[in-house]
Amino acid sequence: MNMNTQPIIFDGHNDLLTRLWLSAAGDPVHDFIHGTLPGHLDLQRCRQAGWMGGLFSIFLPPYAYVKNNHPEKLSSSSNLNSDSDSDSDFTPQQVIDICCTQLQLAQQLQDRSEGLIQICTTLAQIKACQHNQQLAIVLHLEGAEALAIKPELLDVFYDAGLRSIGPLWNRKTIFGDGLNASFPHSPDTGSGLTKQGKDLILECHKKQMLIDVSHMNERAFWDTLEIINQPIVATHSNAHALCPQARNLTDRQLAAIKDSGGLVGVNFDVAFLRSDGQRDTQTSLDVIVDHLAYLVDHLGEDQVGFGSDFDGCLLPDELADASDMDKLLERMQQRHFSNELIEKITAKNWFKVLDKIWQ
Repeated sequence: MNMNTQPIIFDGHNDLLTRLWLSAAGDPVHDFIHGTLPGHLDLQRCRQAGWMGGLFSIFLPPYAYVKNNHPEKLSSSSNLNSDSDSDSDFTPQQVIDICCTQLQLAQQLQDRSEGLIQICTTLAQIKACQHNQQLAIVLHLEGAEALAIKPELLDVFYDAGLRSIGPLWNRKTIFGDGLNASFPHSPDTGSGLTKQGKDLILECHKKQMLIDVSHMNERAFWDTLEIINQPIVATHSNAHALCPQARNLTDRQLAAIKDSGGLVGVNFDVAFLRSDGQRDTQTSLDVIVDHLAYLVDHLGEDQVGFGSDFDGCLLPDELADASDMDKLLERMQQRHFSNELIEKITAKNWFKVLDKIWQ
């Protein structure tokens, strides 16, 4: 790159903790710390790329995915319906155990890293990680199924460092319908937030947590804007005008995020980038830059970041993992993104919005 130094990268979304939980054997925490973990992220590759951390998701994968790909994770003693492929077949205790285990994995990353990894709850801690060349973990709960079963877990998770939540994922819960639709589709896929969903968001708002709208349908999105007074953040979403996936944001939604002082983190998953919605890894990095440029045009230079979805997405071939981030930065330069704008997108905009929410 032509920049004097490669900019640091703070990323709005990854699924590393879920990948660690799904690892079938061995010691995945050791493998991450010592640079041998399969997937998109490990400590060695992160440090090589200047990828200094971001929002790490605690996530309940679809039951059918776990059953078909990681059956060892399903206890034979659990009350499971082995003939069903629905997402509702985890027992309530399994839902809680899966989320709590991922929280424990984050704590193990910190405790076993000899000071190289830190769970952060303030911007000052994140910037200290930047100064000390540590990996900064901000804990994020993607989908609140565990809280539907045991609401007091919100306080438990908060005390352990949770500072960001996406109340909904694709499934319907007591909090709302989630967002699930075939391609192409508008974000208007169902009812908005339930009373329990609004109550949960208000409780998280009181705790000054980031509220992620990335998996909200359009009605839930507008419900959220009506009940909280803080920057609205979509941690890993793209422009619906360029890729009409239901989970991407319309121009009207982008205008509302801009007015709130919020941020959109661009998702690197090819299905949310391509105009045809295809899961085709032969996708140019220019498509990521197209979404970045579109969002900058609609939100301004201070309200766009990265939300890669590393370890939870299908990446373009040119971007095999975090160690290839320099290729994306070079493509941004080639597309006439200034060094100042690149530094904003890679980290400074995330720092700015987190500071607004957490102050």
